[in-house]
Amino acid sequence: MRWLICALGVFGLAGQSWAEEFDYYVLSLSWSPSWCEYEGDAKNSEQCDPDKDFGWSLHGLWPQYHRGYPSFCQKAQRQPSRQDTNAMTDIMGSSGLAWHQWKKHGSCTGLDGASYLDLSRTAYNTIKRPPMFRKLDKTVRVPASVIEEAFIKANPTLDPDMITVTCKNDWIKEVRFCLSKSLEPVPCGRDVIKDCSLTRAILPPIR
Repeated sequence: MRWLICALGVFGLAGQSWAEEFDYYVLSLSWSPSWCEYEGDAKNSEQCDPDKDFGWSLHGLWPQYHRGYPSFCQKAQRQPSRQDTNAMTDIMGSSGLAWHQWKKHGSCTGLDGASYLDLSRTAYNTIKRPPMFRKLDKTVRVPASVIEEAFIKANPTLDPDMITVTCKNDWIKEVRFCLSKSLEPVPCGRDVIKDCSLTRAILPPIR
């Protein structure tokens, strides 16, 4: 039966009765300068405003099965208010992203909208972002493994199987962490732990 739940989750069909039966969370942090270079600028995203000074921003906190994930669950929990989503812009870049993360992922946690966003902020704050990345003054090419190693050094409770670095084309895209429901680091499932293998990935500086 579990394989069926996972399969439905992958296709966004997990319903209310399954919404809270996930195994762990994936916390995804996006390197905003990369996203702005390959996508955000074209969208005129407020996240890419040079005055915002974003580095590792919160992409989302996602409920995950050991294989597959639920999404867009039909829940009766109260949605986040505009005030709730606006309050997330300091770490997410835009209220629209906060709303989308609630609709796609938060609706499958069993939490109401405000509580989900609060938990997302708490999860974000559990991870120490290495200061070295904020010191970049020009675009560099680095092995993706260097990003992972820097996060593990800054967060000693992390093991290599609890974190993964993703790329999009040649760009460093995100760092993802696997966390228990109490937000403790845990090993990632096989479908999550897929590290970028680039040895010369592009890492642009904060504007």
